[in-house]
Amino acid sequence: MERTLTQLPFWSSLTEQEQETLRRSAFVRHYEKGAFIHSSDTECLGMLFVLSGEIRTYLLSEEGREVTLFRLYPGELCVLSASCVISQITFDTQMTAGMDTEVLIIPATVIAALKEKNFHVRCFLYELATKRFSDVMWAMQQIMFKGLDRRLAEFLLAEAERTGSDTIRMTHEQIAQHISSAREAVARMLKGFSEDGLVELRRGAITLRDKNRLNRLK
Repeated sequence: MERTLTQLPFWSSLTEQEQETLRRSAFVRHYEKGAFIHSSDTECLGMLFVLSGEIRTYLLSEEGREVTLFRLYPGELCVLSASCVISQITFDTQMTAGMDTEVLIIPATVIAALKEKNFHVRCFLYELATKRFSDVMWAMQQIMFKGLDRRLAEFLLAEAERTGSDTIRMTHEQIAQHISSAREAVARMLKGFSEDGLVELRRGAITLRDKNRLNRLK
């Protein structure tokens, strides 16, 4: 716990008493793949620090359509799960585990108290909220102004760079969730990419065959 807490960007700006408060109150929670983590209808968790795995944050419409906003990976933090701490966060988000995930949670009451007492924490929280809002705006721009072929090509290339592998092990449904499209539309587009020699399709996996042409699609 001590080693993990020292990775928080504002740790060195805390007083000894504030550091001790975090040691006593922060806890680690494990979520299995697909598990529900947070929504506006559940408890105000507080600030999340991803230790391992992946968290997908998305909007859910009344009709059940999901729009992915961003994903969180190890070493990243999020305060959208602490809307009770930052009153300016007014839109409802959902969070689920994209794979088996471990998260360090600083309870909402604790992070709220730190925000009021420590200027560095307050500045960090608003800076982090601004960054996540920028992620949301980027996602909306992708959906509104880019065609499915461009979004899919960009997603495949980004995943290959993130994982260090040209083989992406995801189902069509999972990709559709990440780029906010329908599974059937993604399947049709991937089939077209395959026929054009851009990718090779296998069950549960997609191998990039012509990254230069995929880059030109972006």
